[in-house]
Amino acid sequence: MVVLPFRQIHLDFHTSPLIPDVAADFDPEDFAQTLKDAFVNSVTVFAKCHHGMSYYDTKVGIKHPALKRDLLGEMVEACHRHGIRVPVYISVVWDNWAAEHHPEWRQVNREGKFVGAEPFQAGWKWLCLNTDYADYVAAQTEEVVQNYEVDGVFFDIVMQWECYCEKCRRDMMSQGLNPENPEHARQFARQVCERFMGRVNEIVKRYRPQASIYHNSRLRIGTSREAQFYTHQEIESLPTGGWGYLHFPFFARYVRTVWKEFLGMTARFHRSWADFGTLKTEAALSYECFHAIALGGKCSIGDQLHPRGKLDKAVYELIGKVYRRIAELEEWCEGAEGVAEIAILTNADMEDGRMAESDEGATRMLMETHWQFDVIDRYADFSRYRAIVVPDRFAPDSQTVRKLKAYLQKGGKLLLSHRAFVDAQGDFALADLAGFNLKGESSWDCEYLLVGKALADGVPDMPHVVNAPGMLVEPRNAKSLATIGEPYFNRTWQHFTSHRHSPMARVTRRPAIVQSADGHIVYFAHPLFRLYAQHGYLVYRQLIINALRLLVPDRLIETDAPSFAHVTLTRQNSRNRKARWMLHLLAYAPIRRTRTIDIVEEPIVLWDVSLQVRTGKRPQQVYLAPQRTPLPFEFADGVTNLKVPKVNGYQLVVLEL
Repeated sequence: MVVLPFRQIHLDFHTSPLIPDVAADFDPEDFAQTLKDAFVNSVTVFAKCHHGMSYYDTKVGIKHPALKRDLLGEMVEACHRHGIRVPVYISVVWDNWAAEHHPEWRQVNREGKFVGAEPFQAGWKWLCLNTDYADYVAAQTEEVVQNYEVDGVFFDIVMQWECYCEKCRRDMMSQGLNPENPEHARQFARQVCERFMGRVNEIVKRYRPQASIYHNSRLRIGTSREAQFYTHQEIESLPTGGWGYLHFPFFARYVRTVWKEFLGMTARFHRSWADFGTLKTEAALSYECFHAIALGGKCSIGDQLHPRGKLDKAVYELIGKVYRRIAELEEWCEGAEGVAEIAILTNADMEDGRMAESDEGATRMLMETHWQFDVIDRYADFSRYRAIVVPDRFAPDSQTVRKLKAYLQKGGKLLLSHRAFVDAQGDFALADLAGFNLKGESSWDCEYLLVGKALADGVPDMPHVVNAPGMLVEPRNAKSLATIGEPYFNRTWQHFTSHRHSPMARVTRRPAIVQSADGHIVYFAHPLFRLYAQHGYLVYRQLIINALRLLVPDRLIETDAPSFAHVTLTRQNSRNRKARWMLHLLAYAPIRRTRTIDIVEEPIVLWDVSLQVRTGKRPQQVYLAPQRTPLPFEFADGVTNLKVPKVNGYQLVVLEL
């Protein structure tokens, strides 16, 4: 198994052939020493960029016309002298030189147009991996791994969308696939990508059997099906670059269930890649790196080398400040795994595997209330979790339904909502275990929740609007936990009242939230997770959390930390050391200061944070790390009670068992 270093740099170098002074200022010793002084122990450097330029002495590709040296070779040699690991970067589907010189290699969309940048548009042109272009990339890969002692290969932009070029259409038909069927085209594109990944992986392993291998741009829910092609995962997630601050924690909780080793890749830029002349704050970079280790991952910070080949000292002074702190914490993070008591089961075959609004709402709810959770797809091991949350929708298949029923019959718990496990015909796949049927969707554009005592904790005693129709629940032996109030009428141009939806007109006995007779299933008729992502109405979160407490009354961690703070748990279980539990406390608050970017300017100080951790055993000691300051604690009934006197942005608490 490949074990990744904690402190990595992903060093972009997409350099136009029009730039005349490439690597003119490059000094290999200064390059490596700058990295070492910044506590960097791995750097991904470029063999070939999106422009299609190679940065070594190539017989296969096109060496950058202004490059007068073997830049890749000098980088590898200098970094290895300083004990710095060096994976190499190869751009795959984006290669503008190849696209311009071999238009027959380009991906073609359904309308017959080339995919990617248009004739008078700056940007990248997409190549098809079902053409001879795949041979070209394979030959470049072999040339690099045969001639250079690289420690890994990072293949970027491994994205074959539905391509309708002549060869793809012909090859689809030869397999009995219909090119006019979008699902067949997607299926074929996946085959093309998997064939390419298998091919270049074999080349890398032939020459560098210990090398890491990663194929970027393919991370989706459902990527677990491709696990054989990766030695690890790298979650490219620049919060200010369009990914946002929720993307990384969502996907980190997913990939850690499949891959032991993974990276959180952020960048030093204020916005996104190649935002030259900008630098994010120390607080933001610290938060993003601490969040990676708090979820069981390693750190990668993206940068881009100036064309003249000199690293920016100010950039690496900042990185050094952050990575020094990461280095001090590695003793408690090496080999650590994330701990989860519940899981979000998300639909691997919808939204192209991306985070849907319902996933976002569920993730926010659980993070804000400090539950320890994973994100899983239908291929996961359900038995690892005390409860599974299925937010708003899940297209059932027979195998997953059997797995979930077996999980429930062995004592598992389930919280689901709206169309979760409802098929295209409207049939509810879990009706026999849940004790209720679903009879389609309400005709109201809004409804009101009237909450019963079992879920009333922290919920104001009044009807609460839900701005979406709910499913019509027909209970058999299920218990109603909330009922529905109906409005006067739907809002139309012919009849409306005031500015928004109409008030509640009548109380009904129709169930809005039900619990199965055995107590193992709680169902919400409305899409509260999606609505929470859209509106942030805290009552929705409180109702979900109250329902979770019915299912898991003795949760792993209780705390009075504020909702913006993150509290996560990792553990080490090596034979060579004592069992340790690590509590990671993060106190940062991204603030929307532009229309699109959340800014983290400073850490937040928390005082006297109380924690109750269900350790089961009495810890031998509890202390702060890396300070090694002992913390007093009490232990009773399997629960360790402690108080952290101060959290200045981030604090690690260690419980030695």
